[in-house]
Amino acid sequence: EVQLVESGGGLVQAGGSLRLSCAASGFTFDDYAIGWFRQAPGKEREGVSCINNRDGSTYYAGSVKGRFTISSDNAKNLVYLRMNSLKPEDTAVYYCAAADPMGLSSNWPAREFDNWGQGTQVTVSS
Repeated sequence: EVQLVESGGGLVQAGGSLRLSCAASGFTFDDYAIGWFRQAPGKEREGVSCINNRDGSTYYAGSVKGRFTISSDNAKNLVYLRMNSLKPEDTAVYYCAAADPMGLSSNWPAREFDNWGQGTQVTVSS
């Protein structure tokens, strides 16, 4: 059974940092792309970052580039999202999801990810 479990969310002041973790099981981790997405109240789910575990390539949304860093520990089946210089507009529920990178569109849309975690809340106060 495919499982993705996020952790590490919380309340932080603007300018602070958090590290989210995504623990994966039930599939061949090295063969998949793992994406981080977020959804704020009343807004659509948006892509934040993605890592292709096959070749290590990483992708970022423009709004987080330079502030967030995605990384993967293939030995532990973990993907991390390090978030620095957090802003109130980063407040959302953050989800991780897995997708077969073969055929994944270049902008890694959420609809192409098959398996999702339950999400972890990130709240950034001003």
